[in-house]
Amino acid sequence: MALILEQINIEGIAQLSYLIGDDQAGVVAVIDPRRDVDVYLQKARALGVRITQIIESHIHADFVSGSHELQARIGAPIYVGKSDDYKFEAQQLTEGDELHLGNVTLRVLHTPGHTPEHISLLVFDSQQGTEPFGIFTGDTLFNLDVGRPDLVGAGTEKDLAAKLYHSLFDKILPLGDRLEVYPCHGAGSSCGKSIGDRRQTTIGNERVFSDAFKQRTEAEFVEWILSDLPEPPTHYRRLKKINAQGAKVMGCVPTLQPLSVEEFQGKMAEQNVVVIDTRSILAFGGGHIPGAINISLLPAFPNWVGWMIDPEKEILLVIESQRDLCLITEQLFRLGYDNLAGYLHNGMTSWQNAGLPLQRIEELTVQELSQHTNDSEITILDVRSDSEYQNGFIPGAKHIYLPHLEEHLEKLEPNQKIAVYCGTGYRASIAASLLQKHGFERVINIPGSWKAWKNANLPVQKPR
Repeated sequence: MALILEQINIEGIAQLSYLIGDDQAGVVAVIDPRRDVDVYLQKARALGVRITQIIESHIHADFVSGSHELQARIGAPIYVGKSDDYKFEAQQLTEGDELHLGNVTLRVLHTPGHTPEHISLLVFDSQQGTEPFGIFTGDTLFNLDVGRPDLVGAGTEKDLAAKLYHSLFDKILPLGDRLEVYPCHGAGSSCGKSIGDRRQTTIGNERVFSDAFKQRTEAEFVEWILSDLPEPPTHYRRLKKINAQGAKVMGCVPTLQPLSVEEFQGKMAEQNVVVIDTRSILAFGGGHIPGAINISLLPAFPNWVGWMIDPEKEILLVIESQRDLCLITEQLFRLGYDNLAGYLHNGMTSWQNAGLPLQRIEELTVQELSQHTNDSEITILDVRSDSEYQNGFIPGAKHIYLPHLEEHLEKLEPNQKIAVYCGTGYRASIAASLLQKHGFERVINIPGSWKAWKNANLPVQKPR
């Protein structure tokens, strides 16, 4: 018998799912599957095993669960924690329940805190004795971080934070330092405050190095965990509702259709359509379709699509190359964006060759911007988060966090030059494109943004 334990990572949202099982018995379970489930079927075929169980550690908020897609393919049952919030047929598990996969056993721990129904799974291998060697912690425990207790909302934050304290200190920590920890997220996910880089850890490592395991009373822990939490992305609440209901089965990732310039223009003229230009910041600034929103295809792409794009809108895409197409459609599929109208065939080359209008975004270096900090002709706009702004900003800058920009356009003068900056320029380009879309014609982006400003040793202002 050989233990099967494989981790599968989704770049961008940094989500981790797992295959666990016994190759001699020929069976595996999938824990916290993503929506595009072919990867699990392909791995199972390559290993010569059958997927017999689908397990969800909790109702996810940051991606569409693939449990129903997988069940539709193979017919395996779905196992979840105990909760009335689940509106689909599943086998609900409680503390101490066990699932068997040949010589591998998964034993349920109820570990509420991130969500009320959250479960973790102790993993036993009978070939290695009677003690567990690992634990699948879902969103309860990560490397150097723990799950946020504020994503359920509705005033449950303090109660869930207290439950998280007991899940960590009464259930997980006593399991012993040697136990291997397999979390549901790595660095880059917003399901924790600041998740570490390691995608696998041990209880001992976390006990020594994680701030979460400092000696605190329950009240002190609750105060610590709820302090300085970043604002939850707006799409999290929507995705929790989808996953509680059970996501619509699509069968596969949609194949996005190429559209001619004429077809693309015709679609743009319809109501409820948005154009997302996924090219680089500099390429977008040099020339783009009027009204397009620039969300560049970098690791932050899925998070900012979720923040900024209404899933009810039909999406038209401008892409840098055909190689990007598969990745973009997969990432949108994982976030539940199913209204994809198509992409511009041959990209901006076909648009410019058709002699159609282009918009541009002026750019300034940080050195050039520094000469305008007292210039009444320019508004310097900081679109970073509140916590980033509190740690220092460009002198004289006005602050509006990017996700709230469209709500506060009245705070800006449409006829004035607006120089937008963020941490590195990525969010600034999104903001600049939104301003242009809303009729602000004199928009300037700052490549490198705050990082470049600091590296150039330019003056920094702190809030009073």
